[in-house]
Amino acid sequence: MASITVRNLDDSVKDLLRQLAAQNGVSMEEQLRLMIRDGVTGRLPAAGSSQPQPVATATRAPGDASGTLAGKRVLLIISGGIAAYKSLDLIRRLRERGTAVRCVMTAAAQEFVTALSVGALSADHVFSDLFDRQDEHDIGHIRLSREADLIVVAPATADLMAKAANGLANDLASTVLLATDKPVLMAPAMNPRMWNHKATRRNRATLEKDGIALVGPNSGEMAESGEAGAGRMAEPLEIVAAIEALLAPGPKPLAGRRIIVTSGPTHEPIDPVRYIANRSSGKQGHAIAAALARLGADVRLVSGPVSIADPEGVSTVHVERAEEMRDVVEQLLPADAAIFVAAVADWRTASSAGEKIKKQAGNGPPSLKMVENPDILAGIGHHRQRPYLVIGFAAETENLLANAQAKLAKKGADFIVANDVSHAGGVMGGDRNRVRIVAKSGVEDWPDMTKEDVAARLAELVAERLKSVEV
Repeated sequence: MASITVRNLDDSVKDLLRQLAAQNGVSMEEQLRLMIRDGVTGRLPAAGSSQPQPVATATRAPGDASGTLAGKRVLLIISGGIAAYKSLDLIRRLRERGTAVRCVMTAAAQEFVTALSVGALSADHVFSDLFDRQDEHDIGHIRLSREADLIVVAPATADLMAKAANGLANDLASTVLLATDKPVLMAPAMNPRMWNHKATRRNRATLEKDGIALVGPNSGEMAESGEAGAGRMAEPLEIVAAIEALLAPGPKPLAGRRIIVTSGPTHEPIDPVRYIANRSSGKQGHAIAAALARLGADVRLVSGPVSIADPEGVSTVHVERAEEMRDVVEQLLPADAAIFVAAVADWRTASSAGEKIKKQAGNGPPSLKMVENPDILAGIGHHRQRPYLVIGFAAETENLLANAQAKLAKKGADFIVANDVSHAGGVMGGDRNRVRIVAKSGVEDWPDMTKEDVAARLAELVAERLKSVEV
């Protein structure tokens, strides 16, 4: 039996096929297969029909078809690394936004996640073999490299980055990257020493010079015990934001807005060695700053001492004490909005010792005179240059709603984001959060989600509230 390929068809048929494929969010080859199937089963539209019926296909992405990524086609290359598991969530996030996702997996990637899982989430065939007889009968790697609007490599290992930087093409993934004429986005993921190696730095510089965009890597704990630093793959929502920036670089809802965000703990010194602090990691505040920046805001982040990296695209000022944080926030006024996520210490010592306080036998512990720290949220909530929108956070271990509602009334805020930080919940220092949005009009209960998801949703709320305010 002779093979039917797209390039063998008449130009008029190709044009119709191209229109139907675009309408249904699939490749031309997949559209042809579906039409043949439907013709056999009697479901093909009648010849001459002015409005061809959409073909029901699993590759059509679900979700809101009105977003910036609706109808876009992404070729996702998954290479071999422990971060490959995040690619599954990335596929889901893209399809939620109406994006058609087709996947290529390296042999090493299949050691970490299965083609079955990837195919189930993408609802499409998964490609992995450069010499597959079925996929390559019409030079499939060229077709794959040209049909997508964007090629995303996540995770991008040191090996695949090196191949791409040096023009190697010895497997399907590297061949697609060499053959494409479409934009490419890479999300690097590797051990910190590999990321900082001279060879990787050279390859990264070459890739950026060649026009390949990078997102991440982030800093933090590695999968390997005792390893930490830059090398963690960007989170799926960060990658989605980078994809949106590449494919839909139009006006953003917070463009022209200046927003202040506070994040992390404060350290109130007792002496040069000891200080009063709390368990805040800064993850939620930093995620909110990054989410606002992705929507186009000019974000000024005032961060207490944290171990995580400054978010990309955000102007960050580092402070230690509550008084320093207050002073910087006031200097950053005026602003369109201010979001106070930082866990500011309520108390500090009246004065810190110039030298380490020594233990003296028989004298007992020293007496520390405590004074109240400035209330930064209340100060800005009632400030003469008060931003149009003021949002505070309430970290509570009991009476969550009652305390949040009291805080709303007292501090002059528009919203209080209330979260239970009891030790059992693991919110402080963790990666997930469950919050309630408390306003004068009522309480909105958000489900448990990642801190990045909370940040993205809160950023959308801010954009909605500022929509009617003139820039």
